[in-house]
Amino acid sequence: MRYLTAFAATILFAGCALAQNFNDRPPNAPNQTPAFENQTRAPALRALRLRREAVVEGLEHPWGMAQLPDGSWLVTERPGRLRMVSPDGTLSDPIPGLPEVDTESQGGLLDVAVADDFAQTRRVWVTYAERTPENFTSTSVASGILSRDGARIEDARRIWQQTPWPAAAHYGSRLVFDNDGGLFVTTGDRGGLDSRHEAQKLNTTVGKVVRIDPMTGEPMGAGIEGAMPEIWSWGHRNMQGAALSPDGHLWTIEHGPAGGDELNRPEPGKNYGWPDVTYGEEYDGNPILEGLTQKEGTEQPVYYWDPVIAPGGMVFYDGAMFPDWQGDLLIGGLQSSSLVRLELEENRVTGEARHLQNIGRVRDVDVAQDGAIMLLTDEQNGTLFRVTGR
Repeated sequence: MRYLTAFAATILFAGCALAQNFNDRPPNAPNQTPAFENQTRAPALRALRLRREAVVEGLEHPWGMAQLPDGSWLVTERPGRLRMVSPDGTLSDPIPGLPEVDTESQGGLLDVAVADDFAQTRRVWVTYAERTPENFTSTSVASGILSRDGARIEDARRIWQQTPWPAAAHYGSRLVFDNDGGLFVTTGDRGGLDSRHEAQKLNTTVGKVVRIDPMTGEPMGAGIEGAMPEIWSWGHRNMQGAALSPDGHLWTIEHGPAGGDELNRPEPGKNYGWPDVTYGEEYDGNPILEGLTQKEGTEQPVYYWDPVIAPGGMVFYDGAMFPDWQGDLLIGGLQSSSLVRLELEENRVTGEARHLQNIGRVRDVDVAQDGAIMLLTDEQNGTLFRVTGR
């Protein structure tokens, strides 16, 4: 068991109000044109000096985190372990009681979430890769009760399962509670040349946002005619980030191929295009299908990146520590190895900053009760960081 106190692991980010040069890189698809101003390469904002403290080191490919009322954090590790990090930085032993997790390739134990009534219910939700008897895999959602002593998960059961597919990639897997009693689950297209087309089919939950009852798993989708009843939106590639905005609307972020990471604000019953429409291209440089970036009947992303940042989790900032960032979108950058911040105005991006560059593959982002920013780096020796001002 390895852990660090905040005082023992303080590191300062060099530089104050640093100029940004990320918009200078050439795009993967130079012949594509955005549909509107600032849909990509929005004006670069200046990066501020930030202090980061390593709260816990030695996490094996951590993926998701959720804060508890007492200031502790639940953290998942992809090999299948759920841990608790206490307010003083103590890392628990793995907490038993979750369903069996398939850890092949991009699978494993993924997101974790708790609802506002956790102090009364002790209920926890997780997403994970599950292997079926037919040797297919799926994104699955399970829920159980964290015991009062925090030592185990009790009465855990799977409440929802994605349409299984014979691959072990692109699981999506973020969990977001809405303000109307529903639970959003993001799924991926499962990563293959064949499975990507499933994102356009309404008889499967591959490449979809789904909405379910968090207790029973029963469908609470958009009521799309002829569709599976849990589907909220479709045409997504691999959504590994999702958050509820201050006005209560779901936003998602998904990995593109070479180029074309997308930020979307999914509306119920709408098609977000993948793979028929994308601002990315194949990894070998060829266009994807017809190379379209716009098509009737599909929605445009609010924002896209080319070249990619490889987005992880995201959160809307709502805290006292960074008042100038109130309502900004904070995104984990895996490939960009940074905390990506987007300024928004009327649901459009007006500026982008990259903070803490080269910190590592930022898999998840959250805001602590005191307004500090929490980051997880997805590495063999991953770290939970606490980020504050000067």
